[in-house]
Amino acid sequence: MSPLWVATRGSPLALRQAEHVRALLQAQEPGLQVELLVLRTTGDRVQDRPLQDLGGKGLFTKEIEEALLDGRAAIAVHSMKDLPAAGPAGLCIGAVPPRQDPRDALLLRPGLRDGGPGLAALPPGARVGTTSLRRACLLRHLRPDLHIEPLRGNVDTRLRRLEAGELDAVVLAAAGLIRLGHSARIDAILPVDELIPAVGQGALAVQCRSEDAATRARLSALDHPPSRVAIAAERAFLAQLEGSCRTPLGAHAVLADGELSIQGFVGRPDGSQILRARLCGPPSRAEELGQALARQLLAEGGEALLRDLGL
Repeated sequence: MSPLWVATRGSPLALRQAEHVRALLQAQEPGLQVELLVLRTTGDRVQDRPLQDLGGKGLFTKEIEEALLDGRAAIAVHSMKDLPAAGPAGLCIGAVPPRQDPRDALLLRPGLRDGGPGLAALPPGARVGTTSLRRACLLRHLRPDLHIEPLRGNVDTRLRRLEAGELDAVVLAAAGLIRLGHSARIDAILPVDELIPAVGQGALAVQCRSEDAATRARLSALDHPPSRVAIAAERAFLAQLEGSCRTPLGAHAVLADGELSIQGFVGRPDGSQILRARLCGPPSRAEELGQALARQLLAEGGEALLRDLGL
């Protein structure tokens, strides 16, 4: 039997995620040969500029999706938050495995670890590293005194900068830290009511060709319906806002007791204005709910905000 090729980035986190999907596949089909096709993306190659200056979403997915389209791989594994709202024609998300913690995590330099809970541990004027416009916007809104500094590179590179004392804190996705075995390094999990996560944060997207019925059937066993329905609402919110890496926005959906709840925000990069809203509805209308939330924010000032930003 020919091996099943899985396309992935080569970062430690991306490889860990791809290996997790390989283990899931082999658990359901013992003896299945699964090989990883490791690729470098534009986002991996260019490390000296902010992501928003490199062309928006798709920086970490384009080359991987090309490997699917040209047949070098049957499956691709992405961090869901890296996927643009609209994917290339001919590809689909074949599975959304159970979502890891979608929240952001605060990591402090050693001398600050007893300074108080969460963001209260940061002294006035603290230097906080993040590459995310969303995080920078929300942090500036909550703590205008903070100095937000750019932070590129993989998780280990970012942690080294923190340990070296170049920064007072960094904010990273809790899911990535957990997957890489760095849970003990987390000083605080930031509540969603403070920092609304990125769309799809904590979830994996297992992508395949739409016409590949055999692979789609194989992936269906990996799918986690509660995670998929939450992601569907969040991505519909993103698509309705036509969000990109140049738009500070976020959304978080949760399915509980048969009801889907989604909250979202859009804001100015300097944190001076944040528009937030929340809606609830049946999970069968997940995409409609995400779209309705986005339209509500646009009507309540988001359209003017985005126009002012030239978006």
